[in-house]
Amino acid sequence: MHINELYKAVTASIVADLERGVKPWQKPWDADEPFPANYSTGQRYRGINILILWAQSQRVGFTSTQWLTYRQAAALGGQVRKGEHGTHCVFYKPVSVETVGEEDETEPKVRVVAREFVVFNLDQIDGIAKPQAERVDWNAHDAAEEVLSGSGAKIRHGGTRAYYRSAEDRIQLPGRARFTNADDYYATALHELVHWTGHESRLARKLGNRFGSDAYAMEELIAEIGSAFLTTYLGITGEVQHASYIDSWLTVLKRDTKAVFSAAAQAEKAFAFLTESETASTEAEAA
Repeated sequence: MHINELYKAVTASIVADLERGVKPWQKPWDADEPFPANYSTGQRYRGINILILWAQSQRVGFTSTQWLTYRQAAALGGQVRKGEHGTHCVFYKPVSVETVGEEDETEPKVRVVAREFVVFNLDQIDGIAKPQAERVDWNAHDAAEEVLSGSGAKIRHGGTRAYYRSAEDRIQLPGRARFTNADDYYATALHELVHWTGHESRLARKLGNRFGSDAYAMEELIAEIGSAFLTTYLGITGEVQHASYIDSWLTVLKRDTKAVFSAAAQAEKAFAFLTESETASTEAEAA
């Protein structure tokens, strides 16, 4: 599949889910490992690949979060079952190209190009035992509080609305008692915290302030996906408690098949910024 066809196919799949009222980045099941990962390398997938693999697992009903390429499976003594279809993912590879300078001198320049790779879930592979991860009991709310307080963000409570105001660089949340449960409170707070990462003093995203604009819809999409990454990481199952932007997302996604790829990459950067677990990068991802 050509990379542009992959962009179109992924975006079309997400648009179809949104039109059914399903957010494909909302992880709907319980699993020992929260993020999809490569079984051979141990590396978790990043950005758009998380959404692709989550959505595929939801559609097919995979029980494992571990994936392998065909060659990796064979190297481990496994065999992809006949008739199984792989899932197409994307990685970004830096490529050195030569350009001609002002004085007709050749100058090296690095640009990032997209490439696809195909992986299979362990459920599709014979001969490899599924890992049985040990569950660790811990208080997800304590961990969420640590992320919120550790960020240094200015958070105020009161009123009935949740928002991030960039001019004042602060987050406003309703009082905790207004939420039906604690997880919904934390999901909403983390959504606004992703917005907070976009400030010019941090990740410097172009924050869209005008409701209905493409920039506004893109920023909301980044915050939605980023909070999905965070709630999964923290073991929280709550829903963001404010307006849905599905219609505006659909407008943007139908216009630009690369929009969700960009949003997922920015969400990954926000996730890394807040957790300090990994450095977000557009370099080649372990396949």
